[in-house]
Amino acid sequence: MADDTSRDEDAAPEDAPEGDAPEADGSTSALAAGPGSGSELSPGDPEKGTASELGVERYVHAAFLATALLSAYLLGKLLGAGWGYLLDWPDVVRRYPVLLEYTEEQRGSITLLIGAVLGALLVLRYYRRPFVRNWATGVAGELSRVTWPSKDAVTNGTVVVLVAGAVATFYVAVLDRLWGYLTNLVYGT
Repeated sequence: MADDTSRDEDAAPEDAPEGDAPEADGSTSALAAGPGSGSELSPGDPEKGTASELGVERYVHAAFLATALLSAYLLGKLLGAGWGYLLDWPDVVRRYPVLLEYTEEQRGSITLLIGAVLGALLVLRYYRRPFVRNWATGVAGELSRVTWPSKDAVTNGTVVVLVAGAVATFYVAVLDRLWGYLTNLVYGT
């Protein structure tokens, strides 16, 4: 039988201050260690950066930035194609001769700049909507929980697929030749 006066090893000593109680893993918390103990991070520490503070939000911001760049490029190309299309109409050129004042290279630069402005405004509009932001944050949160395969697993899976594809190709080619030979024997040439 255990002595009633014995203490549990995980229990905090009664004479220890409340903040110095050991945690379940046996370590003391950074707050209980006090300032200057080296276990807490100061704002200037390289370990504590904005990327780690943002968490999943950094992926959301990156996705919106990529969407802005892609939409700027696509809108610029669409505007350039539209400008070129308008130049094929003689009535439009007579009515708006300013369309002919720019070279093709200048038109590409102008339409890309206009596309960049329109793409940025479009993405900013959707970025400010709470529904879209919550949806994007939810998607990024789910993707952060995915267990991605290791490089070895991907390499092994790729090799298996390539070998199985080669074997299946060889098998079908042999059957094709065999049935072609038998067909020529039966029906003749």
